[in-house]
Amino acid sequence: MGNQVEKLTHLTYDNVPTADPNGFDTEDELGPRIGVSYIFSADDDEQEERVDGPDKDQNEEEKQYDNCNELECVVYYRDESVYEKNLKLSDMSTYSTENLLNKCIPGDLVEFVATGQYPHWVVYVGDFQVVHLHRAEIKNNFLTDASQGKRGRIVNGLYKFRALPPEVVVQNAVQQVGTRDRELDWRNSECFAAWCRFGKREFKIGGEIRIGKQPYRLKMLFSEKKSHVLEFQSFDDLIMEKRRNDQIGRDAVTQELLLDMPHLSGERIILAQERNVP
Repeated sequence: MGNQVEKLTHLTYDNVPTADPNGFDTEDELGPRIGVSYIFSADDDEQEERVDGPDKDQNEEEKQYDNCNELECVVYYRDESVYEKNLKLSDMSTYSTENLLNKCIPGDLVEFVATGQYPHWVVYVGDFQVVHLHRAEIKNNFLTDASQGKRGRIVNGLYKFRALPPEVVVQNAVQQVGTRDRELDWRNSECFAAWCRFGKREFKIGGEIRIGKQPYRLKMLFSEKKSHVLEFQSFDDLIMEKRRNDQIGRDAVTQELLLDMPHLSGERIILAQERNVP
């Protein structure tokens, strides 16, 4: 199934069902909420820049990035942590493309970031080149072209799965170059890059059957004691929501929660400490 279908509009948090029929969590039952399903949706087309080669944008000053507004999170499959973004425990510093080229080795995953934009993931395959999903096509570009002036970082450790050997990661990526439109099995650059490195079918469109209880949980961390949890039936749906949060930033996610649930205020603003969540 391709991903060239008209996008679904993202639901705000007041449209997301909860355990309470009135649409909000009660004080005594602060449980996970059901996440949005992103069937037929993709986000990489949000990138409007070209990466087909040098142009005037490549000569512009490097885009700066401050990670202070990034939303930390943990992803669980049932009770097992399979992804964690912790700005304090991990090296989430960003680097210029020149510095990245000195750090990357074949098989590394690189994330390019810019304020207000979806993060863009690529697979470094050696010789200053990367393979990535961009605008409904798997492309092979120089890292400097793919970055579009954004700062980047190596993100091999965010997902907790066992990585494939580097040569297999590179082979997975290179073999897909030229795949496009309805031939694609991934909704975004992150799903594609992670599939190359870990080989998990869950990163693919339709890689899981959407029935039964939601096995995935996205725990958004606003402080040491304040968090909010969404549940999802599929891994790629969860990744889409996580990436949307990456795009709009922690402050905007917090504001959404406050606006959608005005009955909550002060320290409780539904960012209350979750129960029965590791």
